[in-house]
Amino acid sequence: MTLAPQRTPGTGEAAAHTPGAPSLLQGAGVQPWAMGLAVAVAVAGPALSLNGVLRGWAWYSPVFTTVVAVAFAMAVFRALRLHALLVASGGFAALVLVLTFTFFRQRSIAGFIPSPDTMDQLGMFLRRASETVLAESSPVAPNAGIVMLICAVLGLMVILVDALAFPLAMPATSGFGILAILVVPAVVKPQSVGALGFAAAAVGYLLILGCSRRFAPDPRTRAGTAPDPGQFKRAVLTGAVALTGTLLLQLVIPGFDQGTFPQGSRLNPFGPATGLNPMISLGTSLRSPSGDGRITYATNAPAAPYLRSVTVDSFEGDAWAPDDRQATRRLGTGRMDAGLEPSTAELRVVTAINTGQFTSPYLPAPYAPEAVNGLTGRWSWDPATLSIKGVDTNSREQQYVVLSVTPQLTPELLAQSTAPAQGVADQFTRQPNNVPEIVRKTADSVTAGKGTPYAKAMAIQQYLRSPGFSYSLQSPVQGGYDGNGLSVLADFLTQKSGYCIHFASAMAVMARLEGIPSRIAVGYAPGRPTGGTVSIAGQGALPEFEVDARDAHAWPELYFQGAGWVAFEPTPSRGVVPAYAAEPSTPGGASTNENSDGLTPRDRATPVPAPGTVPVPIPGAPAAAGNPVVPVLSGAVALLLLALLAASPRLARGTIRRRRLTGAAGGAPVARAALPAWAELRDLGTDYGVSSRTSETPRHFSARLLSSGALGEPASIDAAVNRAVAALTGDFERQEYGRPAGAPVPDGGTDDDGSSATRIALVQAALRANAKPLVRFRADWLPPSVLAAWRRSAASAIHAVSGTVKRIRRGAADAWLRIHDAVRRLRRG
Repeated sequence: MTLAPQRTPGTGEAAAHTPGAPSLLQGAGVQPWAMGLAVAVAVAGPALSLNGVLRGWAWYSPVFTTVVAVAFAMAVFRALRLHALLVASGGFAALVLVLTFTFFRQRSIAGFIPSPDTMDQLGMFLRRASETVLAESSPVAPNAGIVMLICAVLGLMVILVDALAFPLAMPATSGFGILAILVVPAVVKPQSVGALGFAAAAVGYLLILGCSRRFAPDPRTRAGTAPDPGQFKRAVLTGAVALTGTLLLQLVIPGFDQGTFPQGSRLNPFGPATGLNPMISLGTSLRSPSGDGRITYATNAPAAPYLRSVTVDSFEGDAWAPDDRQATRRLGTGRMDAGLEPSTAELRVVTAINTGQFTSPYLPAPYAPEAVNGLTGRWSWDPATLSIKGVDTNSREQQYVVLSVTPQLTPELLAQSTAPAQGVADQFTRQPNNVPEIVRKTADSVTAGKGTPYAKAMAIQQYLRSPGFSYSLQSPVQGGYDGNGLSVLADFLTQKSGYCIHFASAMAVMARLEGIPSRIAVGYAPGRPTGGTVSIAGQGALPEFEVDARDAHAWPELYFQGAGWVAFEPTPSRGVVPAYAAEPSTPGGASTNENSDGLTPRDRATPVPAPGTVPVPIPGAPAAAGNPVVPVLSGAVALLLLALLAASPRLARGTIRRRRLTGAAGGAPVARAALPAWAELRDLGTDYGVSSRTSETPRHFSARLLSSGALGEPASIDAAVNRAVAALTGDFERQEYGRPAGAPVPDGGTDDDGSSATRIALVQAALRANAKPLVRFRADWLPPSVLAAWRRSAASAIHAVSGTVKRIRRGAADAWLRIHDAVRRLRRG
């Protein structure tokens, strides 16, 4: 066996400069621009599927600009032949600049350089985005906070996909980044990803694979750019197998209406939503197939009451939310001013409530509460709306008793309210700006000829409950107007199909346009009897009721002079029409609530909502409230990061190999390639079970590697592999032990004989071909050479820290002794 390098066909400078030879320093040309275009398409394409998660298309312009800017910047840096780490850093810098220019231009230096004011504005945007994530349901209005966050995430995705595809030479794994983008619409939208988003993602992924093969072939395979005649057949076969597997697997995997992830379930890494905007969570809650957030209560009321949490009175923009009015809230719920008109008769009600796992900052209670006892933590209440909110706690696992008063109203009493409302806060009478024309025209036509506020209110309620309107949870989702806001209201009046939030919003806005103060109440419709009873001191055994996410409800409250706030029920097939608002053909108080228990209106108690009380939907029921627009994206990114962490040894090994062989693949001088190539050969041996020993010479290690069986049976080792090992050993010996460059070598070889990258590729291919599957897996994903280096680094770090601690302890002990001696000398003196 000889270890001297020999000149063989296919090695040396000629091979190094052939078109198919691996080279990490190919000329720039069109390469960086094609690669940048592929990455931009691979990220901006799947982002098209976010339409439906975000309402409309206005958000796509900044997203597209951000993606293209980052990809173009990285292409520029790659064209300048900068190191891969500098290219990624340049992409991140470009992302910061384009985000600053797009979203924080007025709060930055020169319009694109971040400043301290930019950071303050960024905090506001992130808070707005978090509110959207926790409280809204798709499609959400594209506010600046959520759009900025999506632009930032997709910009980072450009950097990640680019790094996986090109510098790390793992283009196939770039599909994980593309998949992370598609996960969001796949989970959130009823229509899933959609054909356009899927097709764009596929095109981008294929472009990445094509550019990777064309411009950055894997040096381990020595693959060139010449077309492979069998490649098309293999691609067709692979695609057919994948398609067949997909069609067959769906027959055995549970669908999205049952199984582990039922329709309406949400992936939320942040835990239960906090009810920041309970209004917008209604659709998600009602579509929940399982009744989350179960609440039980017992009451002495003649009928099961509505439970009310919060009201919404500002109808501006496309995302309505309750106004907490923190400055005017009062601490303590032991005594509250219900604020009812003195002219109305009252019925006093006692209700004992157990919230269980229901989690919300707002407390569900019947209207109008005068006192709430038994709560844990500190609570405050709003004098304007009587909503109760936790100061340092929430509604989870609270058991309390509510003393409330229910006004006794009649149509005659309400009809007497003919004068404009006096003493009502401006927030309840202010007409919203930019009201769609269809809303104004509808309000005017429906109330035409009605002379009193009560007559107008009844006309609006009768119009919305007419046969022309239908109750549907799916129509708003399919029509793209799920949620609330003036634009949603216009779509609802056009389609005439929606659920409680749409009917309540329509009546509240139209009433305000007609001069009637209004607000929207959010809470629970009357509950179902459980069949049990609860004993309350002084009340005896009271019947128990229950509500859950499926009973979430919203309804309008209108103010009438002399009567106060009065609840109406414009939603067909939900809630209870109170006697004072019942149409002549409908028995007063008849329930039209359709519940999954199958009870008919006669089987249910007849609740009478308190005027001025508003039922509160589930302002934060676990899992049912909240929208996974960015949480799902965050969860997908987190999973991707975990995958990268698991692959970090492989990534580290590949980076080390590429760094060692950079320049060597192109026929670099032996003086520059010998030492790193020898280090790579030793690490390859370590990864495949032939570790180098500190006591052996390079030639002994090479002989042991050839005779170990790792490269095959010694007698049958490929001659090219034998020559490659011999050449690498000889190059290292000549470089390490000082043979002059160009001096004759055994067997006629020269110092520049062969390419180190080609030799390493031959050895690695032989090691893989002769290794067992577990050995190959360990060498690829848990390379011993990397793990050993990490162990040595960790040991060195621990030793350094231990030494530092010892020195600190010795120093502290010496200082203590000096202080002790000084004190003793002072005492003696």
